[in-house]
Amino acid sequence: MGSQRQRHRAVTGLPAAGARMLALLCASSWVLVLTTAQNYSAIFNFGDSITDTGNLCTSGRPSQITFTQPPYGETYFGTPTCRCSDGRVVVDFLSTQFGLPFLPPSKSSSADFRQGANMAITGATAMDAPFFRSLGLSDKIWNNGPISFQLQWFQQIATSVCGQTAGRAGCKSYLGNSLFVFGEFGGNDYNAMIFGGYSIEQARKYVPKIVNTISRGIDKLIAMGATDIVVPGVLPIGCFPIYLTIYQSSNGSDYDSLGCLNSFNDLSTYHNSLLQKRVDIIQSRHRKTARIMYADFYSAVYDMVRNPQSYGFSSVFETCCGSGGGKYNYQNSARCGMAGAAACSSPASHLSWDGIHLTEAAYKHITDAWLRGPYCRPPILHN
Repeated sequence: MGSQRQRHRAVTGLPAAGARMLALLCASSWVLVLTTAQNYSAIFNFGDSITDTGNLCTSGRPSQITFTQPPYGETYFGTPTCRCSDGRVVVDFLSTQFGLPFLPPSKSSSADFRQGANMAITGATAMDAPFFRSLGLSDKIWNNGPISFQLQWFQQIATSVCGQTAGRAGCKSYLGNSLFVFGEFGGNDYNAMIFGGYSIEQARKYVPKIVNTISRGIDKLIAMGATDIVVPGVLPIGCFPIYLTIYQSSNGSDYDSLGCLNSFNDLSTYHNSLLQKRVDIIQSRHRKTARIMYADFYSAVYDMVRNPQSYGFSSVFETCCGSGGGKYNYQNSARCGMAGAAACSSPASHLSWDGIHLTEAAYKHITDAWLRGPYCRPPILHN
């Protein structure tokens, strides 16, 4: 790893006292930690609504937020849990795989974070509020948890938990035996632009800046002690009912052979190609100190669209919980959890839960593909 000065620069922008404490506890000549049986002591997750397990609801459940209402959560929990699905999400399945409890939301005031925490929060973006303000898009985002905020939340938790361990060595061992999932990030940044009237071509110009912000976040995690980091890309949004409904086109050339919108998926693939390159660069700099895994959300979901029967799906474009019928069963004015919307009888046979997020069944398939391949490079399981 680089010098102490380089490591200090990597955490610039985080609260100074916390950064110094983590540096004292964790900074030294790192040795890559590979667990013999791959049993992580904790999981720390970052992201948005795809993996939020309750951060938006720690101060109560906002009644105007649809995913706090039935039938969200019906498949596994039997009640809404502030997860944007019918049941469990990827990070829940990862926790189970490694014998850990479901991750508590990082904003919870009474949780035990010794086995991990979930910083993900619905509406999270990669970029901070001033970026969107400069684009005239302040009203298109929820400024509640961009990457910079989530890193601060993690730093506070890590400082507290490491303070309960046996000093520097204990902190190093603890963080080195933890799994970090950093993202996905970027989806809500592009949503803000697209729903704010920006063209795909205009949004595309900001992809390098967004990817740079994500890569700086990875560097900061490594500087704070992370050694095993999963970095997911964005999803094929051109295959999602919300986009397919709002941006329906009479021009057949706007769609690919499967029925997804080309231009939206092109934006996702551009983001992912740049992100993969940055992950490779970061990995090459930290080859002896970290294991960074690119998790391919896009290809995993697109394969479900291409081969639905292989995953037990009878429908990939029809929203399970929605309204309006037709090919997509999505209406923005009657989304899942709102009056007029209803859930299908078999969520496990659908790829899309609410037109925006996936079903528990889909997230389980994605998790398996990340753990063992082929949609994570390298796979999370390496023993």
